[in-house]
Amino acid sequence: MFAPIVLFVYNRLWHTRQTVESLQKNKFAINSDLFIFSDGPKNISDSLLVDELRSYLKTISGFKSVNVIEKKINNGLSKSIITGVGEIVERFGKVIVLEDDIVTSPFFLKYMNDALGLYENENKVASVHGYVYPVKEELPNTFFLRGADCWGWATWKRAWKMFEPDGKKLLNELEYNKLTDRFDFYGGYPFTQMLKNQVMGRNNSWAIRWHASVFLKEKLTLYPRKSLVKNIGFDNSGVHSGFFNIFSVETCDSFLDVKSIPIVENVKAYSIIERYFKSPRLRLYITLIKFKQYLKNLLYYVRFIR
Repeated sequence: MFAPIVLFVYNRLWHTRQTVESLQKNKFAINSDLFIFSDGPKNISDSLLVDELRSYLKTISGFKSVNVIEKKINNGLSKSIITGVGEIVERFGKVIVLEDDIVTSPFFLKYMNDALGLYENENKVASVHGYVYPVKEELPNTFFLRGADCWGWATWKRAWKMFEPDGKKLLNELEYNKLTDRFDFYGGYPFTQMLKNQVMGRNNSWAIRWHASVFLKEKLTLYPRKSLVKNIGFDNSGVHSGFFNIFSVETCDSFLDVKSIPIVENVKAYSIIERYFKSPRLRLYITLIKFKQYLKNLLYYVRFIR
């Protein structure tokens, strides 16, 4: 059985159209049920964009079925994904998840469904991911890393049960078990700080909690050697995006064979990605993120003391 696809959208018509049209080019699109969760508008000005987007959603075809779930109120991305994924995976046992700025390769659905079928009963495997960082070194055809990810991914009902919404609980467990260095690729990327920011209300990331939940259970995610998705949202058009192309990739243009491999974290792949995170370009990107967060904190403080 083909896994249902869940797509989360808000008010970005152009991005949504690119995401849908790329999915339609997948061979297995016609075999897949598509569920689109359309979040409600935050304000009057957004309502016009949301209405325009919803008009487009009614024209979508090329899938086994298209089911649009329109929300009257604005739930925000985090709540939308947590509840939407939970609802669909409870019904179907597995799910493929996309946001409105994820353009897929024509071979994305084939890879996802093959991997979901191959590892369905392997409790050590928590998810399948379609994106991989644009590293210069050669990666294995497929490989496992500890934790989970959020750009074009899939999971099973058994694994989604591990999701822990309490960021404070996750952070305490990481610190208590002295796992923060490992979680951060030994200084490569500030995942722990992202989780701290979520706990303090500076972000509302579901993704960092999903990653930490799976990481702490010592479960794994399958990755491809070359990215099968591309994030087109780093253009200041989204609530959580900025104007960066540091993670830009060209999507895989050929079939990716998914074969059974040892269900252990790939040490070589981990080292390659760690070095990528520590590259000068990424260090600059992380510095800019930290500076942006500092300015947000400063503005919050200034408003508070007033």
